[in-house]
Amino acid sequence: MAVPLQITFKGIEASPALEDRIREKAARLDRFERDILRCHVTVEAPHRHQRQGRLFRARLEVFVPRGDIVVTRESPHDHAHEDPYVAVRDAFDAVVRQLEDHVRRQDHRTSPNPPVLAHGRVARFVAGEDFGFIETADGQEVYFHRNSVAGHAFDRLHVGDPVRLSVTEGEKGPQASVVHPAGRNP
Repeated sequence: MAVPLQITFKGIEASPALEDRIREKAARLDRFERDILRCHVTVEAPHRHQRQGRLFRARLEVFVPRGDIVVTRESPHDHAHEDPYVAVRDAFDAVVRQLEDHVRRQDHRTSPNPPVLAHGRVARFVAGEDFGFIETADGQEVYFHRNSVAGHAFDRLHVGDPVRLSVTEGEKGPQASVVHPAGRNP
């Protein structure tokens, strides 16, 4: 991992084997977010229960440029956390999910504006079938299917109706992935 990693043990002896496991897991985090500034992992045994063994808590703080992610994994009812390796594993799993969500949110914010929909008119329908063709403003003929028409409006479309559409390249040529009726011809 190219970012500073800090590991802290509280209430337990430092374990070289556990430190190695934490370093392994931390090194994999940059697959999910390349811009991690630093990572702080704390493993602690906060208290002893009278009837059960020691439960461990793992806290991860991952600092990224557009917000920080903090995860604490402690479950007083989960006896699997009597093993510090399990608490660390669960915390890293939660951090990975949150990093993925964080990256998706950032990609959504920084992505360009949604594609501009092309304008066209329904050119023709194929008799007895659930598809037809739209002629775009630049003269291109684009296939469309009933399922691509927004609002289940396929049955309300007529030849000549104006539409807005998103065009993708299909196996047999251009096709509309989404068709929005734009109103009727006057």
